[in-house]
Amino acid sequence: MISAGYVADGVGRGGWSTMAVKVIVELKARSGRRGELRSLIEQIATRDRPIGYHGSTYYASLEDPDVLIDIADWESPEARTTHLEKAMAVGAYGPVLELLAGPFRATVVRHLP
Repeated sequence: MISAGYVADGVGRGGWSTMAVKVIVELKARSGRRGELRSLIEQIATRDRPIGYHGSTYYASLEDPDVLIDIADWESPEARTTHLEKAMAVGAYGPVLELLAGPFRATVVRHLP
């Protein structure tokens, strides 16, 4: 039996079976601009829906009102990497980067079997 998130037909980078992943992204907006940051990210995701992207859930930090947590569901690490390479090549996230108070942090996680 294959658990949710696994694809039966391959092995991805690093020897892991190709599987769905979650990407937890922590973004600190410039002061008072978290709502604007979220709206912009949602607009980009709606307009340019990447292949293999299954949506995001957004959270607010209880410790810092300017921090936005984006937990994104991806079909595979490769789908995310392909999207990021294409998006960076055309500057799709330039407006998002302008709203940040500093570097963002992204952690890619997989479900443990």
